[in-house]
Parts: sequence; structure tokens; C-alpha cells
Amino acid sequence: MDIPALELQIKTLPNQPGVYQYFDKEGTIIYVGKAKNLKKRVSSYFTKTHDSGKTRVLVKKIAKIKHIVVDTETDALLLENNLIKKHKPRYNVMLKDDKSYPWICIKNERFPRVFSTRRVIKGGGDYYGPYTSVKTVHTLLELIRGLYSLRTCNYQLSEEKIEAGKFKVCLEYHLGNCKGACEGLETELEYNENIKAIKQILKGNFKDSLHQFKRQMRGFAEHMQFEEAQKMKEKIEVLENYQAKSTIVNPKISNVDVFSIVSDESYGYINFLQLSYGSIIRSHTLELKKRLDESDKELLELGITEIRQRFHSNSKEIYVPFKVYLGENIKVTVPKLGDKKHILDLSVRNAKYFRMERFKQIKIVDPDRHTNRIMAQMKADLRLNDAPRHIECFDNSNIQGTHPVAACVVFKNGKPSKKDYRHFNIKTVEGPDDFASMEEVVYRRYKRMMEEGRSLPQLIIIDGGKGQLSSALKSLEALNLRGKIAIIGIAKRLEELFYPNDPIPLYLDKKSETLKIIQQLRNEAHRFGIEHHRNKRSKSALSTEMETINGVGEKTVVELLKHFKSAKRVANAKLDELEGVVGRSRAEKVYNYYNNK
Repeated sequence: MDIPALELQIKTLPNQPGVYQYFDKEGTIIYVGKAKNLKKRVSSYFTKTHDSGKTRVLVKKIAKIKHIVVDTETDALLLENNLIKKHKPRYNVMLKDDKSYPWICIKNERFPRVFSTRRVIKGGGDYYGPYTSVKTVHTLLELIRGLYSLRTCNYQLSEEKIEAGKFKVCLEYHLGNCKGACEGLETELEYNENIKAIKQILKGNFKDSLHQFKRQMRGFAEHMQFEEAQKMKEKIEVLENYQAKSTIVNPKISNVDVFSIVSDESYGYINFLQLSYGSIIRSHTLELKKRLDESDKELLELGITEIRQRFHSNSKEIYVPFKVYLGENIKVTVPKLGDKKHILDLSVRNAKYFRMERFKQIKIVDPDRHTNRIMAQMKADLRLNDAPRHIECFDNSNIQGTHPVAACVVFKNGKPSKKDYRHFNIKTVEGPDDFASMEEVVYRRYKRMMEEGRSLPQLIIIDGGKGQLSSALKSLEALNLRGKIAIIGIAKRLEELFYPNDPIPLYLDKKSETLKIIQQLRNEAHRFGIEHHRNKRSKSALSTEMETINGVGEKTVVELLKHFKSAKRVANAKLDELEGVVGRSRAEKVYNYYNNK
């Protein structure tokens, strides 16, 4: 399929946070924006009348839209910043300057300093962030400095200079904010233990620090130092409420390509994220049609080669979900934990969303292809000989054995065919016997279809476990249909699918389209059956009440219900209205019964 029209792209955008990119007809990126909800935000450009002339011109020039899905709105803000700095789109003016978000740096030196910065220098130390709020940075630094005594001077505290007595303690030492490492009053080992604890806080691992803070708070309280204890309590609350840094960016991940794949029966969708100093600077998803039933490994190797050539990537390392071979010069990493795994997971999410959008687009512009794909998927998932274009699902409904009924719902090409739905009143079974009831309705349904020469379904679904399935099989055997129609049972508790003569149930992926259609069939059969059961009970109850009126029989009840449509209307009717239907004598009896009541 060619690149879909803008209107189609907008209709199928996800309702997720992310970053959108607008391209002109030459393929140049002209605008980057962030959104809490991609679909709503992008749609607003094309549905509103804009006051700004610049925005109106921008909308006219948009020829293609791309987007990257992320976890949170904060991640979208950071990613937007990275992409604008990289591509400098013409219509982005706010973030083109060199201003960037703040980081917290633990400097690479003896007795490291901890401070905020907007510049990330390679090899200059460990950087944490970036943070979208300067207030968050100040709060964290204040918290850290309140808990740990750290130096703020810019002396080069080499071992030789300290031993030679080159430095003297400053006011910070006398205020208790520093322990005097410059005069050798604090060892490097002690200082580095504090730095380890600070790194854990900045990574979001607060457990040890929280225990320490709580001990200090209790100590202050025991010594009646309630103001100090309150300060510690406030710091604990800040720490507990603080969210760990965004994992969109990790400056240690530099010059890396990330690839992931999601596939189905016919296509593979390969997502590519390009990283520079931890920042995502490009995202692209490639759709590959399977020709010879290729494996995911074969498709991914093919897709990686094509994408790297298209975008002229020279990265020496790639992250992938499983091992692939791309030659001796490329390092292949399969991340298992941490930021690397998070970046790979983000790539997988974008591949999945791209696949979902393609399905939605196909459903709009080529519904036959969409139906064929669903049918092929169901055929494979359920191990059927034929695509289940005609499916029927049966469900029994009774309450404590009263008024037993059954329902049959019909799906054709994956959609409800309501004109083919059927209700059944159980005729041959006494009392609550689901198995016998299922056997009766299945037999009646297909005996009549065969007599009328109608086409039989490719798949029968029985709402229930092995017992109901066995009962339905008896009817198919009696009609000589066993083996000619596929039949399965679905148990409610764990969504287990049972097959005839197979003791081990089949479990489908909870998110699979096949299971969703089966669940929809089961729920529709249950709804349809319960509706019929309620109507039957209601009519029975109403009829029984009216028949208790002295001098009123079944024929009178039927006449009244036919005319007034409900027992409530009969009860509220005037005497002359009742008389016009059943005559003076019986009308008086009904009228007096309800009014005296």
C-alpha cells in the first residue's frame, strides 16, 4: 500500500503520549511536537481554524506524519527537545537555541563534587537526568547536601597536595557542610561510600537511604529535637514522592542502533531507533511482506541491512531482541536489564503500534484484506482445516432450573450476523440439565438447517467445558456431522479451549485477535440467551398474576397483553379502556383487583 493519505493517518494514530513529526512533500522535517494524546493533538491541527498565520502555512505544507510512542508525557517532552536540537525544523522556534534541560553531574575526580549542569561532557563524570523541572534538581541537590557532607570547592585534591598541606579548610567546614577532605580530615573511602548512596538516590533506589533517614528522624524525636525531626520527615516525603529519572535518555548509550520486530502470518514490522549520546534522534518502522514463510530472525537481518543502508548508519553496535548475524564488524547486544532493555522495549512498542495502525488503515480502505487476515489468523491459531467464515456459538441459560432456554449466535467473516441469531425453548429436558439441553438444541439447530438445505458453519463454539462439548458431539454424531464441522468448547475461568478427544486444553495469547473474537461470540451468546430467559420469566410471572384474578382466564390475559403490550399498562388502565377489550364483567374484575391492591 502507498503512504496513506493524511486523513487516514490521523484516524489511526494511537491515543498515547508521544512525539509527532511533520514532513513536507520533499521529505524534509518541518515541525516536531509532543502530545499527551497523539491522536487528539495531531487532529486539532486539521480540525480547528488557527489564528496564527504561521500555523496555517505549516498545516498546508504537511505531506506526511511520523510519530514515536513513549511511556509518559515527561518522556515526550525530553524526546521532543532531542529531535528539535538534532533536526532544527523550520517551524520550531522555541527550542532551537542551545538551551537544554538540566542534569545532575557527579564529577569524575577524587572526592567528587555533585552539582547541576546543562552541558554533558563525555568522560566528565556520571550524569543523571535530564530533568524537566529545575525545581526537582534543586530539591534533590538540597536533599543530598542535607544528608551528606560534600565539598563544594574546586580544588584538585590529589593525595600529594593534601599530604603537602597545600589547602586549608574553609567556612563550609566550620558550618558543618564539609568534613575537611582538603586537610585529610576525611578519608577517600568514607567519602566514596556517601557518593555510592547518592548514586542510588539519583537512580531511584531509595530503600537504604529511606531507612537511614527514618533512623535519623526517630533519633531527633527521642532527643526532643522536633524541628529537626520534622525537617527529616519532609525530606522523606520528598524522596518517597520523587519519580525516578526518565529512561528516554542515558548519556552512556552512545552511537547505537536499536531494532525490534513484530510479525504475523503475512508481514513483519521492523522498528528502528537511532541513538546518539542516549538521545533518540530517529525512529522508522519498515513493513516487509513474507514471501517464503521467513522466520523473524531472517526478516530482522534483512530489515536491519536495508534500514542501515537507507539512513547511512555507521553505528558499530546494535541492540536486538535476539541474536542475529550482520558480519564481524558489528557488535550485537541482546539487552536483558536496565536502560538498554527499556530502549529495546520502547522499540517493540512502536513496532506494535505501527502494526495496529496498518490494520486500522487496511480495515478502512481494504476491508476484504482485513477480513482475510483475521480468518487466516483464526485458522492458524485454532488449527482448523478451513477459514472459519461462518461461526456459531451456543449457550444455555436457566436460573435454578426454571424456564430453561438456549441461544445460538452467528458470526460471518468475523462480525455478528444478527438476523441469523436464534432462541430455543428447551422441550425434552426436565429440570436443570445443561448437558442434555445442549444436546437437544445442537441437534435441533443442524437437523433443521440440513432439512432446509442451508450452508453449515465451519466452526461451532460451545460455551462450557468438556461436559457440554461432549453433549454437543453426540448430536453431531447422530446427524452424521462429526468430523465435517470443527467444534470447540470454551471454559470461562481460564479461557481454556477444549477439542474433542484431547484432554489438554489450548491457551491463546490473552491479547490475540482470535481469542477476542471467541470471547465476543461467547459474550454475545450469553447476552442473547439471558435476554430471552428474562423475557420468558417476566411474561410467565405477569401471566400468572393476572390468572389469579377470580373469573379471568388465559384467553383474557392474552387479549389484554396483546392490546396494552404490558401488565403495567393493564394495571394502570381505566375501566372503560378495559371494557373496550374484554367486556364489562371481566373489565370490572381486573380493574377492581388492581385498584383494591
